[in-house]
Amino acid sequence: MAELLRFRDDETVDHPAVTVDAFLDQSNAAAVRIEPGDDARALIPHIDQIRLVEVNFPAFTDGRGYSAARLLREAGYTGEMRAVGDVLVDQLSAMRRCGFDSFAPDRPFDPADAEAALQRWPQVYQPAADARVPIWKLRHGADNG
Repeated sequence: MAELLRFRDDETVDHPAVTVDAFLDQSNAAAVRIEPGDDARALIPHIDQIRLVEVNFPAFTDGRGYSAARLLREAGYTGEMRAVGDVLVDQLSAMRRCGFDSFAPDRPFDPADAEAALQRWPQVYQPAADARVPIWKLRHGADNG
């Protein structure tokens, strides 16, 4: 398995994720892997039993996984959301905003580069799946989402 960068305190899921189709056909899986083109909405009725969602990025240019992560987070998924595959350090900040809280990139991140990427944008302009307050709300005195 690729080196894991994780922003969670709970225990790491130690069994492999199954495909969305395989997950929907069984009742005992707790980890699922979303591939580009899979409809993450099919998982919404089952989010309480899922402990890990892996979202595959076969190419860093494929952004469909961002939508899958945000959709599941907005539906109430609180388990681990892991970006896997061709994930670049420059994508960390945006991926965290969409709800990813762990990363298994094909090529490990340099820890200093990862920290710099996560600190690069101290303010945000739009609401997302994370708890950060958009700067326009801060400017107008609002302190929460």
